Amino acid sequence: MSEHNLSEVTEVLQKLLQIKSPYFEEEDIMHYVQNWFEKNNIPCTRHEYHEQKVTGFKGINVICELDSGLPGPAIHINGHLDTVQLCSGWTKDPYGGVIEGDRIYGVGAVDMKGGCAANMVAIKRFKESGVPFRGKIVASFVSVEEGPFGLGSNALIEDGKLGKIDLTIVTEPTGGLSGPEHPLICLGAKGGYGGTIELFGKSAHAARPEGGISAAVDAAKVVCELEKVRGKNDPFLGEGKLCVIKIDSDGGACSVPDYAKIVIFRHIVPGETQDTIRAEIEEAIQKANIRSAHKFSFRDAPSPESEGFMPYRTDENEPYVLQMEETIAEVTGKKAQHIYFSSIGDFNYFGTRVNAPCIVFGTSGEGGHSSDEYTTISSTEKLVDVLVAFLEKALKP
Repeated sequence: MSEHNLSEVTEVLQKLLQIKSPYFEEEDIMHYVQNWFEKNNIPCTRHEYHEQKVTGFKGINVICELDSGLPGPAIHINGHLDTVQLCSGWTKDPYGGVIEGDRIYGVGAVDMKGGCAANMVAIKRFKESGVPFRGKIVASFVSVEEGPFGLGSNALIEDGKLGKIDLTIVTEPTGGLSGPEHPLICLGAKGGYGGTIELFGKSAHAARPEGGISAAVDAAKVVCELEKVRGKNDPFLGEGKLCVIKIDSDGGACSVPDYAKIVIFRHIVPGETQDTIRAEIEEAIQKANIRSAHKFSFRDAPSPESEGFMPYRTDENEPYVLQMEETIAEVTGKKAQHIYFSSIGDFNYFGTRVNAPCIVFGTSGEGGHSSDEYTTISSTEKLVDVLVAFLEKALKP
């Protein structure tokens, strides 16, 4: 495909990929998206927020809205414009938007600048079509999804920027996961909490370790027991999982370490809560038979509602789900399969905190959070077609 003969959505996606936007550094890409909507005469606003409690971060979201002025559903379409940090191993230009056949490469291509580009172009096409509609469309482009607490979407909800909505569509890369062939609809996801186990031992000279209590050794014993923890099993979301993500201890030059820290992340399914997590942590510590004192705490969060990501599932027979399935079949000629995310994302917030169903449907590709990440141009173009057709169907007067 010649760079002089790109489809509109490919052109937008290529530009998004050429703007570096690791989480906490999204100002340039938010500026581009806001200007793009303004140039296309689509009403949009810049939502600025300040998370003061934990990170001190001042962030930006962009929100655009098409309102018919008539009573009807409010459809919310969401995507995050931030990416993970650049990793090693790239053989393509990670910020070039390199096109090879049906693939376009770049950091965030599938996760999820492809989805964001499709959202932008779908909103533009819907407006330009002039098709009569009722209700309204709200599209949000958020920051810090890849970073802690989903700060952008959390602020969007807590600052009341969405109002009452009837459905959220998140264009995360359902086709970029290992699993069945695209098209896929994600109807739910596990939730999760982060936490820390602190161990308090007793220092002693390393020549006489028996005179102390090694918090590091006790941490190792606790980790061995944590590896045995088994979560509940949900018929849709699968098994809850505990993962040790960090171990830290230091005895200095020649001392028994008197302090150690174990950081965990616990993916949860319905029926698992802070109380059940705390109980399984305490049980693991007791089984480890350690000598150190200990303390377990969940990670501090910007607000009570953002302490954890709650698991959710959207009913397969929900009318908007059936309408989306029908639309996908009409546009792609294929029946969409149902999947459920094994991890967390902003979709957890929308699926549990805004009193509306949440559907995840995005582009296809590979390499998210890795090197040589790409999305396919064909799935991105199809996503535009699906979104426009769905909006016309769902908002028909």
